Amino acid sequence: MSNRLFQGVIHQMRDAIDRTIGVIDETSVIIACSELGRIGEVNDNITAEVMAAPSTFVVNGYTYHSFGSHSRPEYAVFVSGNDPEAARYASLLAISLNSIKQYYDEKYDRSNFIKNVILDNILPGDIYLKARELRFNSDVSRVCMLIKITNQTDVSAYDVIQNLFPDKSKDFVININETDIALVKEIRVGIEPRDLDKLAGSIVDTLSSEFYTHCVVGIGTTVTGIKDLARSFKEAQVALEVGKVFDTERAIVSYDNLGIARLIYQLPTTLCEMFLKEVFKRGSIESLDHETLFTIQRFFENNLNVSETSRKLFVHRNTLVYRLEKIKKITGLDLREFEDAIVFKVALMVKKYLTANPVKF
Repeated sequence: MSNRLFQGVIHQMRDAIDRTIGVIDETSVIIACSELGRIGEVNDNITAEVMAAPSTFVVNGYTYHSFGSHSRPEYAVFVSGNDPEAARYASLLAISLNSIKQYYDEKYDRSNFIKNVILDNILPGDIYLKARELRFNSDVSRVCMLIKITNQTDVSAYDVIQNLFPDKSKDFVININETDIALVKEIRVGIEPRDLDKLAGSIVDTLSSEFYTHCVVGIGTTVTGIKDLARSFKEAQVALEVGKVFDTERAIVSYDNLGIARLIYQLPTTLCEMFLKEVFKRGSIESLDHETLFTIQRFFENNLNVSETSRKLFVHRNTLVYRLEKIKKITGLDLREFEDAIVFKVALMVKKYLTANPVKF
């Protein structure tokens, strides 16, 4: 990373400084230079002892100035000439490059630190030590979102999302794998869940409308403190997995809004199978045809209102009543009764869950 970073600065400086300028590393190899052909050359006259010099030094007609973030200098700037002006150029370049390197190293380390935290790859006792070392603010509220790309395009969704959240000191965009991108977003205290939904919606809309990239977003709960970011990330994963099973139409799934689906997701499959056998003693759910299941779905969507459901289905009220009686005869459950309707609704969700066989985190 440092090589590309230094070369970019040297390239921009070469017109302002009418001299040969460049950077060597601790092995005396030229890693950046205004004369591109010299990159890779080795200067045997620059030893580790020479680079450790406290101020500028001159070797073979070039003025050098060492810099680096560790106890021993890692790099040295060189400028052609041994006059006072060359020394000033070398000092200014060393200060500039050192500051830029520290900024980028800290940014990279912070992102890597956050990635290790959310993936549980760092010991709990080391989290706060590393946070203090990186001057990371531990007292603000943050939320984890998991963006899963559902169709592959030539567009880098990671770059798009990074551009949407340019404040690298507060927001972290992390590549998890080929399809998953995590966003750790700093938020103000007391933010409403609907605001997080709007934020996730802006990500979905931008990727879809401008770059033809489709995605779904899982939202974890808001946490304060770094250690709990791992929990928020796992909640975002669970939200996506539960949404894939129970609510395939939604592009944004919040952990806080999973309701009873979250409870079913956490149940052992053996318990779910026992529940289905107990509910459908008289006849299994497989005995209901597609039209009957569709009728049941619409009946639930219309809050068990017979008149409204028959209107939406474009059937006579008596026809719907006949279908409900048929369901009662097969299953022993009268969907017009609230308690029976609850049992049947949960049973349908349990059946869906067993069929999907989701991955648990």
